[in-house]
Amino acid sequence: MARAKNILFIMFDQLRWDYLSCYGHPHLETPHIDALAEKGVRFTRAYIQSPICGSSRMSTYTGRYASSHGATNNGIPLKVGEETMGDHLRRAGMGCYLVGKTHMRADVEGMKRLGLAPDTIIGARVSECGFDVYERDDGMLPEGPDGSYDPDGAKTYNEWLRAKGYESDNPWHDFANSGLDEDGNVLSGWFLKHSPMAANIDEEDSETPYLTGRGMEFMAGAQAPWCCHLSYIKPHWPYIVPEPYAGMYGPEHVLPVNRSEAERQGAHPVMKGFMDTKVGQAFSRDEVREAVIPAYMGLIKQADDQMGRLFAWMEETGRMQDTMIVLTSDHGDFLGDHWMGEKTFFHDASTRIPLIVYDPSPEADATRGTVCDALVESIDLAPTFVDVAGAKVPDHVLEGESLMPILHGETQETRRQYVVCEYDYSGAPVAALLNADIDDAQLFMVADKRWKLIHAEGGHRPILFDLANDPDELSDLGESPDHAEVIETMYARLFEWARRPAQRTTVSRETLIEMRTKSRGKGIVLGVYDEGEISGELTVKYRGRTARPWQEIKGG
Repeated sequence: MARAKNILFIMFDQLRWDYLSCYGHPHLETPHIDALAEKGVRFTRAYIQSPICGSSRMSTYTGRYASSHGATNNGIPLKVGEETMGDHLRRAGMGCYLVGKTHMRADVEGMKRLGLAPDTIIGARVSECGFDVYERDDGMLPEGPDGSYDPDGAKTYNEWLRAKGYESDNPWHDFANSGLDEDGNVLSGWFLKHSPMAANIDEEDSETPYLTGRGMEFMAGAQAPWCCHLSYIKPHWPYIVPEPYAGMYGPEHVLPVNRSEAERQGAHPVMKGFMDTKVGQAFSRDEVREAVIPAYMGLIKQADDQMGRLFAWMEETGRMQDTMIVLTSDHGDFLGDHWMGEKTFFHDASTRIPLIVYDPSPEADATRGTVCDALVESIDLAPTFVDVAGAKVPDHVLEGESLMPILHGETQETRRQYVVCEYDYSGAPVAALLNADIDDAQLFMVADKRWKLIHAEGGHRPILFDLANDPDELSDLGESPDHAEVIETMYARLFEWARRPAQRTTVSRETLIEMRTKSRGKGIVLGVYDEGEISGELTVKYRGRTARPWQEIKGG
């Protein structure tokens, strides 16, 4: 009988939820991902916990909100002691392996303080976000006058490219992420005007096929049960793709931009700060969108074709019968919507993600091909995986909830009434643009199926969107007196969330309940006036005892 004893956890980087045909894109056909959705459950209201790579992923891997795990932006280490899905799964008897990207920064100082050497098993896991690394490839190897952004980025991939004849000190850039003119000059993919060019690389050697192959190699030799995090780098920028994908789409396939002049003119001061960033200004230009979006679509089309390759191999090798497949993204991409680029704000273009879950177990037969609009968060994946592994979910540590009841048709909703996303931009250039104090450079989003409220520290008014009547999120109702009650309700939810006991991770709920009465048997007797007022067995050590007077002891 088919049963999910393994987990293939696929994550794409910067993949918008609405850039798949199963989510409604009119031009971009993704039949292989669509076919997975037909075998599983497609979630339409899945949200991330922070709109930037590093902190979003740390929430997914720890099952905890960004303010709980503390890695609140790229470059901020995940502190020693934070458990990840790897820790939870290994306790349940399931291995947890990485093929691809994590964007995790290790807490080097914390490891030194505790004497954890990175070349030990424990130290390696702590420094690699809890994964046993088959291959880590954060993908990024940009270089500037001060050196490389990540000296270990694309390390193995670059070695592999050089072995195949791509001669360069950085083939990741010169071949996989750049074009070439007729004189042999490298046209860097970092410059958006080069996005329509074909990357100067054989398609089968580019990043997405490479990682697919590495994932298949891992699964071919893995001993079950295992969880494999196959974490792709694309369609994250640089926005450039090899043929045949570079020529598949053009400006005629670029969807109309979702923004308005009134939106920009009346923008909340913090939102306007994000609009005014360099990337926001760039993507506000039509020429940039028309150059970038076709390449972005080509990268997604390539990713879908690689999913077809991967799933066909899994069918041939029997892995589709014993492996749960989860396909999602770490965040979206504004692509010029709302006068912004990148992802660091809270509109659905950024915070809403695709999430498809296929469970081969017969218990999931009733939900195959269904669509679920429950409020789901990325932190739900870790407890779901623990559930698959057959262990009890430690809900005093994991702040999400298992999706297994939905996957097996036992319910259609999660227990939550709202989702939360947060962003600490204190170290980002936009903080300087806004002249924001470190403590004020904090943003929070709380949303349900009708309303989305965004709170900015620093004494700013809220932002409010009516998702039912304004699904494009163009009309900010944060100053509307007619919506004061709604704003008060959403703030009450944000306050409720902020009061959660997130740091009480060393003691389970069951232990706390047991502690309420168990200590009575340890001999502590408080507030008892007469021994007859309490059970005799609790005071047995205090009754019928004799002792000499101290004066007799001292005198004798």
